[in-house]
This record gives sequence, C-alpha cells and structure tokens, in this order.
Amino acid sequence: MTYEILQQYWWFIVSLLGALLVFLMFVQGANSCIRSLGWTEEGKRLVLNSTGRKWEFTFTTLVTFGGAFFASFPLFYSTSFGGAYWLWMIILFTFVLQAVSYEFQNKIGNFLGPKTFQWFLVLNGLAGPLLLGGAVATFFEGSNFIIVKENLVDAGAFTPIISRWANASHGLDALLNPWVLVFGLAVMFLARVLGILYVMNNVEDEDIRSRGSVRLIGAAIPFLILFVAYLAHLLLKDGYAYDEAGVIVMEPMKYLNNFIDMWYLLVILLIGVVMVLLGIGKTVMSKDYNCGVWPTGIGVVLVVLTLLLCAGWNHTAYYPSTADLQSSLTIVNSCSSEFTLTTMFYVSLLVPFVLAYIVYAWWSIDKKKLTKEDIHDDHSY
Repeated sequence: MTYEILQQYWWFIVSLLGALLVFLMFVQGANSCIRSLGWTEEGKRLVLNSTGRKWEFTFTTLVTFGGAFFASFPLFYSTSFGGAYWLWMIILFTFVLQAVSYEFQNKIGNFLGPKTFQWFLVLNGLAGPLLLGGAVATFFEGSNFIIVKENLVDAGAFTPIISRWANASHGLDALLNPWVLVFGLAVMFLARVLGILYVMNNVEDEDIRSRGSVRLIGAAIPFLILFVAYLAHLLLKDGYAYDEAGVIVMEPMKYLNNFIDMWYLLVILLIGVVMVLLGIGKTVMSKDYNCGVWPTGIGVVLVVLTLLLCAGWNHTAYYPSTADLQSSLTIVNSCSSEFTLTTMFYVSLLVPFVLAYIVYAWWSIDKKKLTKEDIHDDHSY
C-alpha cells in the first residue's frame, strides 16, 4: 500500500467518524427539545432517560474523532485544536456539562435543582451541534492561521511553533462568517430532527409521539432551507486546490468539480438526501410509522461522509487558510509518516469488531421501548 493510498484511506476513516458523530448528535438534538417534546415532568424524564442511554456513544465518538485526527493528520490537530482553542474549549465545556447533568440532576444533595441541570442539557443541545457544525464549515470556508514549518529547524527561533492563529480570537472569528453560521445552524436543526425521530422510536408514549410529529416539522423545514442554501453556495464558490508541487491555488467551483470528477460521491450524496427526506416525510405523513430515525440517520451519514471526502480528496485543501494561502492544509502536507499510517492501518482492521460490539450493545439497550415505569427505577436519570 503506497503512502498516497494511506493518506486517502485515513481521510476516509476520519470522514466516516465525523459522519457518525453528526448522526449521534441526535442526543444533543433531543435534549434541546426536552421542554417542548416532554412537556410534563414525566415526559421530560422520558426524553432524558431515552438520550441518557446513548450519550456515552456520542462523547466517545467525539473523542475518537479527535484522536484519529491527531494520529493521522497531526498538523491539523496542532493548528485547529491548538490555535482555535476557544472554539474547541467551549464545545468540550458544553459536553462536560452534559455528562455532569445526567449524573447529578436527580441525585440527593443536588442544591442546584434538577431544572438547572436540564437547562445545561438544553445548552449543550443547542451550542454543541451549532459550534461543531461551524468548525466543520471551516473545512470549506477557511480559518485564520499561519503555518511556518521552518521554525522546527530554525536554531534561532525562540519557540519551535509550527502554526499560530493570525488574530486574538482563536477560532471565534469563524462565527463572524455568515456561511459558517448557516452551516452550523443547519447542523443544529438536523440534530433536532434526528433527536425527535429517535425519541419517537425509542419511547412508548403516545403523547410524546404525537407531539414529536409537530416538532419534527418545525425542525425539518429550517434544516432543509439552511442545508440547500449552503449546498448551493458550496457548489458555486471558489475552492482551494493544490497541484503536484503542493502549491495552493484558487479554483472556480472546485467542490462542484470534485463531485463531477468523483461521480460516485455525487451518487452517494443523492442517495443520502433521498433517505433523509424519506425518513422525515414518512414519519410526518403516517401516524403509525416511528422508524424514521433509521433511513434518516443512514442518509445523514452518507451525506456528511461525501461532503467531508469532497473536502479532502481530489487535490483539495481540507483546511484552508484565509491569512496565508500557502499555509492551507492538505492530506499530503499535514499527515503522519508512512510508518505511522501503515501501523495504524493494521490497528484499524479491528474497527469492524468494535462496530459489531456497538451494534450489539445498542440492540441490547433498545430491544425494549422506554415506558413511564422505567423512569422510576434506581438506574434512571
């Protein structure tokens, strides 16, 4: 296996983890609807116990996504996680609030009260997907950083720092780009769509299911408007390409050209969009159908996977720099050594076994629908 193939392979793995993470943010999406979806105290606890069975999956996938990026493309990790640390710290802080809130909201001695921790979960449900979506949008819109690899070999350099942020906002400046906000809001509403669909499927409660159908329309319409708007913008905008010498150049309609050159990604994208619409539409149209989370979830994974692959494959800079064009990161100039990628490749062969365990654990947890009786036992949130 050549070095080039290993680079392509590991971008696929990172993209797949990112796509799975977006799907698993149904936990955040459902939590953002706690008060409107649950309505009564029992209803709120049903929603919380439904998502409480799965929040570890989302958190673990987020950590794995970051770890995979660190191991395979360390220069991105040091540039984004090290430079845009305010953005990532806020994201991680909301996820820590989520973990604390699940564990302590109904514990004896909780002087803040359950409602305080419920509001923390709502905060995570809104801010988590919004900021993560904004971070992903910088793969297409660019970030304000500068790379100086010569610092590693410059004996006169005071500190051997390769990358630095070009301003003092350290990542928060991305939110000033309206298209970053459009994509972030699209991910936030998508998480709400997935969360509502999951709770409708997982909870055996007629009131929540009927209420969920109405809330689903309210989340799906803004998501579709925002996503279509951003997709049109993405396909028509200039993109960041690189030639055989690694020189970064601007290419008109680069991402549209990528989908034309890699037509199979376009086919997968269209299949994913159809599945998302099918899951949402069938749930809204049929009162007896509550399995929409599965076609919609699979469709989301396919759509996000193709978008991330489009951002890094076909000689595309996946992390463009708006401060210095030649500082933009590609899968070639930011990856680990061939030895590291090869070693990790053999380790990654264990991934199917891990996925099989996750599927089995998921099935074991969800084989019985959640009812009001389940929220009164000793293991409920």
